[in-house]
Amino acid sequence: MAKDFTSRAKDYSKWYNELVVKADLAENSDVRGSMVIKPYGYAIWEKMQAQLDKMFKETGHENAYFPLLIPKSYLSKEAAHVEGFAKECAVVTHYRLKLAEDGKTVVVDPDAKLEEELIIRPTSETIIWNSYKKWIQSYRDLPILINQWANVVRWEMRTRLFLRTSEFLWQEGHTAHATSQEAVAEAEQMLHVYGDFAENFMAMPVLKGLKSPSERFAGALETYCIEAMMQDGKALQAGTSHFLGQNFAKAFDVKFATKEGTQEYVWATSWGVSTRLMGALVMTHSDDNGLVLPPKLAPIHVVIVPIYRNEEQLAAVSEVALKLKKELEAKGLTVKFDNRDTHKPGWKFAHYEFKGVPVRLAIGARDLENGTLEVARRDTLSKETVKQTEVVDYVSELMDKIQENLFLRANQYRIENTHQVDTWDEFVEIINSEKGGFVEAHWDGTAETEEKIKNLTKATIRCIPLDALEEQGKCILTGNPSSKRVVFAKAY
Repeated sequence: MAKDFTSRAKDYSKWYNELVVKADLAENSDVRGSMVIKPYGYAIWEKMQAQLDKMFKETGHENAYFPLLIPKSYLSKEAAHVEGFAKECAVVTHYRLKLAEDGKTVVVDPDAKLEEELIIRPTSETIIWNSYKKWIQSYRDLPILINQWANVVRWEMRTRLFLRTSEFLWQEGHTAHATSQEAVAEAEQMLHVYGDFAENFMAMPVLKGLKSPSERFAGALETYCIEAMMQDGKALQAGTSHFLGQNFAKAFDVKFATKEGTQEYVWATSWGVSTRLMGALVMTHSDDNGLVLPPKLAPIHVVIVPIYRNEEQLAAVSEVALKLKKELEAKGLTVKFDNRDTHKPGWKFAHYEFKGVPVRLAIGARDLENGTLEVARRDTLSKETVKQTEVVDYVSELMDKIQENLFLRANQYRIENTHQVDTWDEFVEIINSEKGGFVEAHWDGTAETEEKIKNLTKATIRCIPLDALEEQGKCILTGNPSSKRVVFAKAY
């Protein structure tokens, strides 16, 4: 499979597109900008979803579901929100089709026009806050901690599988609080949940920070984000958490009676990650031989490939393989025994290597005689000969080593490609270099300067790191005073 596969060095974008399709993660559909997520890709998403869902529930959140269709008037109630999403909205205007005069094709029935157009949700703040108005009367009803797993539509002109599609899957949390302090604490908590998931399950190091005012979510007072570096040096926004203030409460007139008997507007947050994480996973770890998956998110942890010349050898190998399979599964691992006679072992080796299966075990007649097995690691492409009596514990421990190695490798890459600059010439040289990367530089805090830098270099402020130290300096473009460095990069 890897023989007909574009390398990262030759064309990183083409490498990614080919990998997603050839590894059976997803494919383009006939609906422009939309994708079909194939079973192997969806199995990875299910693993992500299950772990995130567990983490959300551990922090007190509950799942609910809200309508896909939103009355157009709802989006008009919060000015910044509608401005942010207006150009991406898909609009439903009619509710019925009918046969055309030729009796073969269907057309929109002009008599079935909706009194009010409906928007296919680009995000659910408006429809959810309309419900919260009915749910909240008193401080006793707060906080409300709701998460929704759903699909959304944002009409994208330039699409790429997982990274940017017109329809995508995600989760969106929407919470309501009695005080601004509680809402800010919630937004920060969920940022750290996302960071924990990215680093400890995706093995993907991330920067945690704040978006600049011009990069905030539409309708938010503050947007927190996690930013990851891909292998081409570009940044990818992997998750966001928003402090919405009282904007949506005021737009939908959501008030509550305080303990003192006064009426106050509710404070809000929203937060979300999407199938974009699938793209981040692929681009963080994979190589020119195909997918590389961290064990915690791999659909198959171990594949066992039998090597045999006749039915007698297959029977003997199968007996050992099935025993190993059972013992490994007892350790919580997912194991596939591929005893198909339609493909040769060499093909199977290449196939599972391309699919990113963390560990491969090969068992042949000679291995049975020696009481050993060949254990191959996908992350390092290295092989070890291990005693059959030790292989279960060896492989179980190897999963943790692979998980850790992938994180350390990605983190080292980020460290090597993060640069601190103090002049415009240095900034331009690094941003326009082949590797790119994160550039820590001073910025004068104005939207005008931010926009100029973006227009001149295509680099944007990815985040203002939460742990950024106070440091007096001068803006790289204007020379105006600056109190801390921000992180610039070209991004997906």
